Amino acid sequence: QVQLVESGGGLVQAGGSLRLSCVASGRTVSGNAMGWFRQAPGREREFVASFRWSGAMTYYAPSVKGRFSMSGDSAKNTVYLQMNSLKPEDTAVYYCAATTRVGGLSLTSDYNYWGQGTQVTVSS
Repeated sequence: QVQLVESGGGLVQAGGSLRLSCVASGRTVSGNAMGWFRQAPGREREFVASFRWSGAMTYYAPSVKGRFSMSGDSAKNTVYLQMNSLKPEDTAVYYCAATTRVGGLSLTSDYNYWGQGTQVTVSS
C-alpha cells in the first residue's frame, strides 16, 4: 500500500503562485510515476501533470503548460507542483496520485493510489 498526503493549497490572488507537495509513504513508488489531477465543483477530475521517476520526465495538460512545473525528490519520496501565474479557472481540489502500472499517465484509471486532495482557490 502507498499513502499520499498533499499540502500547500490555499487562497491566492490571480497572478500569484503556490507550491503543492505530495509525500508518499509505505511501499516505495520510486521507478514508477506520480501525477497531479484537479477537480472543480460540478466537473470531472482532470489531468494536470505527471512525473516519471526514471529520467524525471514530465508531461503537462495544455491548460497549465508554461505556468506549472512538476518535480520530484526521490530521497524524500515527494513530488511538487509549482503553480505560477494562477488564474481563477485553476480553482479546484488538487489530488496527488501514484501508479505502479506501466502505460499512460493522463487518465485517472492509470493510477492506483490517490491522496485526499488539497484545495486551491484563486481569487480574481
